[in-house]
Amino acid sequence: MASPPFKDKKTRISTRGGSRSFRSQWAMFFRQFMKHPGMIGSVIPSSSQLVARSLDGVDWARTRLFVEYGPGVGTFTQAILDRMHPDAILLAIDLNLDFVAYLEDAIDDPRLRVVHGSAADVRRFVKEAGYQKADYVLSGLPFSTLPAGVGETICEETRAVLRPGGSFIIYQYSRYVRRLIDPLFGQVSDELEWRNIPPCRLFRADKDEALAQAA
Repeated sequence: MASPPFKDKKTRISTRGGSRSFRSQWAMFFRQFMKHPGMIGSVIPSSSQLVARSLDGVDWARTRLFVEYGPGVGTFTQAILDRMHPDAILLAIDLNLDFVAYLEDAIDDPRLRVVHGSAADVRRFVKEAGYQKADYVLSGLPFSTLPAGVGETICEETRAVLRPGGSFIIYQYSRYVRRLIDPLFGQVSDELEWRNIPPCRLFRADKDEALAQAA
C-alpha cells in the first residue's frame, strides 16, 4: 500500500510571481500541440482525476528519485512535488525547449531538475543527477506516434534504469504501448480512467527481481 502524501510546508513548491493560471497553461499547451502534434498526446491537459489516480500507488515515503517523461506545462509535475519527500528529486525530461523554459520559470523548487533531451537517454540523465536507479518513471509520451524504434528503446531504457521493484507508470489514449512493455516487465496492469477528456488508459509496469537481475 502506498504511503500518504508527505506534508511539510517547508518543502512544498512555490512559484515565481504567483500561480500560473489555468488559462495560461492551456494556451501554452495548445500552442505546442499545434506546433508538434506528434509529440503531445492530446490538445487538452490531463484531468486532476487522472493525475491523482496515476500517483495513488506510489510509495512516497521511500521514493528518492522520480523521473517524468514529457512534463509539458507541469500538470503532473506539480502534483508529484506536492507529494514527494523533502529529500527526493524529480527529474523531468522533455524534448521541447519551450516546455523546459516554461517549467523552469513556473516552478521554483530545489527538488525539481528539468533537462532538455530524449527519454531514450534516461540512464545518462539519471547518472548525471547523481543516481544509479530510479524508483518510478511516469510517461505520457504518445508511443503510437513516435518514430519507428524510439518507443521500444525508451521502454528498454526505462526498465534498465528502474530499481528492483520500481514501476513504469504510463497514461495513454490507446493500448499500443502494451505490446512494448509486456515482454519487458514482470507484471503489467491496464485500467481506464473515464474522468478525462478523452478517457485515458493507465498502465503500471512493475520490474520484479528476476527481470532486474537480467537487465
